[in-house]
Amino acid sequence: MSAHAQKKKNPIWDWLTTVDHKKIGILYLATGAFFFLLGGLEAILIRIQLLYPENNFVGAQTFNELLTMHGTTMIFLAAMPLVFGFFNAIVPLQIGARDVAFPFVNSLGYWLFTAGGIMLNLGWFLGGSPDAGWTGYAPLSTTSPGNGVDFYVLGLQISGIGTLIGGINFLVTIVNMRAPGMTFMRMPLFTWTTFITSGLILFAFPALTIGLALLMLDRLFGTQFFAAEAGGNPIIYEHLFWIFGHPEVYILILPAFGIFSEVIPVMAKKRLFGYSAMVFATALIGFLGFMVWVHHMFTVGLGPIANSIFAVATMLIAVPTGVKIFNWLFTMWGGKVVFTTANLWAVGFIPSFVLGGMTGVMLSVPPADYQYHDSYFVVAHFHYVIVGGVVFGLFAGMYYWWPKIFGRMLNETLGKIHFWLFFIGFHLTFFPQHFLGLMGMPRRVYTYLSGQELETANFVSSIGAFLMGVATIVMLWNIIQTSVAGKKASNDPWDARTLEWAISSPPPEYNFAQTPLVRGLDAFWLEKRAGNKTMTPAEPLDDIHMPDSSILPFMMAVGLFIAALSAIYSSWAIAIGGLVLTFAMMFLRSVIDYHGYHIHKEDLPSEGVDGK
Repeated sequence: MSAHAQKKKNPIWDWLTTVDHKKIGILYLATGAFFFLLGGLEAILIRIQLLYPENNFVGAQTFNELLTMHGTTMIFLAAMPLVFGFFNAIVPLQIGARDVAFPFVNSLGYWLFTAGGIMLNLGWFLGGSPDAGWTGYAPLSTTSPGNGVDFYVLGLQISGIGTLIGGINFLVTIVNMRAPGMTFMRMPLFTWTTFITSGLILFAFPALTIGLALLMLDRLFGTQFFAAEAGGNPIIYEHLFWIFGHPEVYILILPAFGIFSEVIPVMAKKRLFGYSAMVFATALIGFLGFMVWVHHMFTVGLGPIANSIFAVATMLIAVPTGVKIFNWLFTMWGGKVVFTTANLWAVGFIPSFVLGGMTGVMLSVPPADYQYHDSYFVVAHFHYVIVGGVVFGLFAGMYYWWPKIFGRMLNETLGKIHFWLFFIGFHLTFFPQHFLGLMGMPRRVYTYLSGQELETANFVSSIGAFLMGVATIVMLWNIIQTSVAGKKASNDPWDARTLEWAISSPPPEYNFAQTPLVRGLDAFWLEKRAGNKTMTPAEPLDDIHMPDSSILPFMMAVGLFIAALSAIYSSWAIAIGGLVLTFAMMFLRSVIDYHGYHIHKEDLPSEGVDGK
């Protein structure tokens, strides 16, 4: 190995400067987990307030802030980075690549996301958090006093840039860096969902960027894009937000679908039923995801023709989703199903998500939506889809890929306790909320009157939330205990089917000593069936070129953070200084010649592509 690679690095400096996709994946997972805990704490506080009628645990303003930050945190700062964590940790391994296409951009995407997440949460310490709901509807957001919504607007802008460049990176990686023999129709389903999700990010996030930019101009510079009294139109903000917002639901759920499509076949000891149908269903969901945003706006008054068109499109999107559900069931049918913790999350997802889909079809009927709209029925539907789909998928992925990412097995007993507590708590929390909505309880209200028959369902809902909190503590204990004294993982603890399990756990820095040759779908499974313990190499053993680390992505994120924070307080000289710092780092990146370093073939394993 070269002197550069052998040099001992300070661990903090190493994590600040890394461009290794596996380390960036761990950073995304750790940061997303932190925000998941923060968003969960905000949810617990919300449910404590609603435990009893006319409760005074928190006031109306604090409740609005908790509600806004819970939704914003869970969608943008927890689910998104956790999804990107699995993208980074797994996809290059699944396609037989040594890294992503643009390692520097990958690092920049993570640090921009983190800077935006910190910006969003600064309001808790600087006089007030966002209070206009996670959607930030105008004119409520444009007239909200204080700086809370400014933190929201600029934090999401910075974080969104990181997500956008991350999506572009994975599009290029999957198109250009697949191992020899891995055609598109031989890619694992998780790689397919990553590919289509990245395409959705490419087209959806610019709409959010434009909407937030106009909102920023209204708040910081006195423009009136959304001020109806001055000729502006607040409905335009709704359109811009939901042109992003509904594809965002699929940006979150498609990777979870990909995780289930990896876990279920491995735990059923069968290949995935209907692979081609699953691929085309995924692509169709991605396409139709852009055709349904108006179902969030049925009560705006766009008219019966517009409402009817988007109602039909909303119902239609249930078809490819149904194809996926049946294919997962058919994969398990007749298989030797092993109920590991990962598979419990996958199996528990199916009835939970189907129920969320059924209420989604109910909401797709405009006359009915007039009754359900802005009630707790919508809250129940949304959480059945996002928690019962996305969060269950993330937990399945955690228990499935943890041995590969960290080299240790999570405790299965604690994992199953975590599953059952969370699963029961989830249904206790959100199932009663359907009936709260049908009984007329509006969402986003900080209290309710006694004597309206809302007490019991709210009490049960809050108890369920506490149970999910206990489940999360069990999960944390599992992680801590196994990190200290857990069982070391083998290369292939699940007898899996895809390329990431052909190398050591955790993977070496170069992933594959020799690029693998892919002979068909489920490439590693085919090799094992042929009697090979490792993948057949597609190239001779040779030196490996690796990219250099860089502090510039971190510094660029710091520069944008300084510029945004200073703009909120009208400190324009400092804001310009922050932008100058960012552009200076960009200039440095363009003029510095990064040579990278080499890992010599003498230091690589000589047998196959096993990377031990």
